[in-house]
Amino acid sequence: MNCRHCNSLLTQRFLDLGFAPPSNAYLSADGLNQPEATYPLRLFVCGQCRLVQTEDYTAAEELFSTDYAYFSSTSKGWLDHAARYADMVTERLKLTTDSFVVEVASNDGYLLRNFTTSGIPCLGIEPTGDTAAAAEALGIPVIRRFFGAELGAELAASGKRADLVVGNNVYAHVPDINDFTLGIANMLKAQGVVTLEFPHVMRLVEFAQFDTVYHEHFSYLSLLTVSRIFAHSGLRIFDVEELPTHGGSLRVWGCLDGAHHAVRPSVTALINEERARGMDGDGFYVAFQERADSIKNDLLSFLLEARRESKSVAGYGAAAKGNTLLNYAGVRPDLLPFVCDAAKSKQNKFLPGSHIPIFAPDALETSPPDYLVILPWNIAAEVRQQLAHLAEQGTRFVTAVPELRIR
Repeated sequence: MNCRHCNSLLTQRFLDLGFAPPSNAYLSADGLNQPEATYPLRLFVCGQCRLVQTEDYTAAEELFSTDYAYFSSTSKGWLDHAARYADMVTERLKLTTDSFVVEVASNDGYLLRNFTTSGIPCLGIEPTGDTAAAAEALGIPVIRRFFGAELGAELAASGKRADLVVGNNVYAHVPDINDFTLGIANMLKAQGVVTLEFPHVMRLVEFAQFDTVYHEHFSYLSLLTVSRIFAHSGLRIFDVEELPTHGGSLRVWGCLDGAHHAVRPSVTALINEERARGMDGDGFYVAFQERADSIKNDLLSFLLEARRESKSVAGYGAAAKGNTLLNYAGVRPDLLPFVCDAAKSKQNKFLPGSHIPIFAPDALETSPPDYLVILPWNIAAEVRQQLAHLAEQGTRFVTAVPELRIR
């Protein structure tokens, strides 16, 4: 396999999680007796541009289908994050009713609804039908296509160049990252701005977040690498923010290479930190497999011990990261009988691979478990707050990453 960005031959393996189904391919009861597709889940790091990337086995069309089950609006914390961003960027860029905002991977309208409320014209680009329909129900116009250079050029040709292009947690999800980046360049106004948010591979390694690896994530990104990818398409990064979301993310601010936006000190500072940590060499990326195996083994030991002691265990959050963890650990309903999730689109279905049933959170009320394993550790504090009444009845909350913690 060659690198998705620079086409160099990939030889350095970063992580091998065996075989797994797509992490958002939730099953109906009828599907439990049908063959289930699984694919190798392996990561390599490019020796030239340092792009960490999945081994090629699946196409985006197979992963992001019409019934894709992830709805951004399920998390109040994420809604608040989006609202704060909309207020901040509107002020910083002086957006008005004469501006034009485009969000790529607009999902269910969780972000753009803030701009429509302010009267700022916007457009969503979202290939998954169910989430696009939810955004349209809010009055947000949506193009139901995968984004790339061709669509970016079409929008520009039709007079729809953007003052602001937003991409939150989509950059890592695109198989052709060069084509996607060129699409942004194609539709930006001369002084237009793009902001992209994505998990920072520096934090992934630092906090052993191996469960954020799944087939829908084609790339795992650093500022060093994204700067190179941007430059390849005539873009440059002029600012960067470090965010706490998803265990540690970056928000990069970019523009066309000839735009007047001055490069801020934050860019040089973070690139220097990445280099100081060795992210432009081989050493940073070795030994990650051992850390993933340790987390997996600790979780299994906990679940087996709970079973031996006849303690009841349930899960919370039918998240993609949880599916990666459970499938790599080989956890099945005998060790984790059910998982609860607030998203109605996931309820009464089954987790891919493990076939653990998904219930509404009400299932926890009738008989609070001794332990509740919070699979989306990035919102663990929010979940503990929402379910504090269970703790009062004796439930203890468990997270597995970056290490097993029982509260």
